[in-house]
Amino acid sequence: MGYRIVVAGATGNVGREVLAILFEREFPIDELALVASSRSQGLDIELGDTGKTAKCQNIDNFDWTGWDMAIFAIGSDATKIHAPKAAAAGCVVIDNSSLYRMDPDVPLIVPEVNPDAIDGYTKRNIIANPNCSTAQMVVALKPLHDAATIKRVVVSTYQSVSGAGKAGMDELWNQTRQIFVGDEKDIQKFTKQIAFNVIPHIDSFLDDGQTKEEWKMVVETKKILDPKVKVTATCVRVPVFVGHSEAINIEMENELSAEDAQRILREAPGVVLHDKREDGGYITPVECVGDFATFVSRVRDDPTVDNGLNLWCVSDNLRKGAALNAVQIAELLGRRHLKKG
Repeated sequence: MGYRIVVAGATGNVGREVLAILFEREFPIDELALVASSRSQGLDIELGDTGKTAKCQNIDNFDWTGWDMAIFAIGSDATKIHAPKAAAAGCVVIDNSSLYRMDPDVPLIVPEVNPDAIDGYTKRNIIANPNCSTAQMVVALKPLHDAATIKRVVVSTYQSVSGAGKAGMDELWNQTRQIFVGDEKDIQKFTKQIAFNVIPHIDSFLDDGQTKEEWKMVVETKKILDPKVKVTATCVRVPVFVGHSEAINIEMENELSAEDAQRILREAPGVVLHDKREDGGYITPVECVGDFATFVSRVRDDPTVDNGLNLWCVSDNLRKGAALNAVQIAELLGRRHLKKG
């Protein structure tokens, strides 16, 4: 016996990735519904690599009654309309938007980090998926926090344009072509040229000078990992199509050598340590695309503070940062509560 699953936003980058991962991981599905806005109604959507397709339905007319789970990848505005309807009908919503992440009655889950928190989903019948950059970072931080108690994290991100959706990927592609052929650069999605450039600005600016993306990393890490951990972030968009990278500096309460950290990370769930300390002995974004893991490299001591470490963290943001984590939440929900699969 399997589950009746809805994928909302099935025509977008994350929605399509959710479908691919559901079938890759052989998630037990009895019935699958694909929904999106009225513009996508009737479109044939590929179901991963199965060779099969299914037609997309209009989310505005969808009846949520009798469905077990819905994975939402439709943005905050549409989620605000449709998630409460689904939840009220008994369908558990796993939401990829930022809408419910800091709601105290909605668990914010990374299954390798805080699986027990999912037990609180019954308050709203909604579970939140974290920001893509937060998700990969806390997977790397969790085993180190358990071993030596993290006090402070300083992170600089190198985030791919796929984090801004298809429009972001199209803009990088188009600008690169325009520069090569000498055409005028078309700047629409990003605030400045993204091709052959980096932009230290993701999401809107807040009154204190940080961006909302940076604020998300701070507050979400505290909610998922530990409210006592201090976090400061600088989030940067880079001309990479898929795959977010992070340079992370960690200060801990207790001593933990780089060698011990490597040993711990090597055995940590969701982490692949690739740290050879030689030319090419590290992972870059192009090598992580399509993979489930959070890759960690360049683990080394930071001699400028007591109990300090530096590391490099890379992951496919469409997978662990969004679709994979959502499917892992669905798997966790099934194992702990719904128990159909």
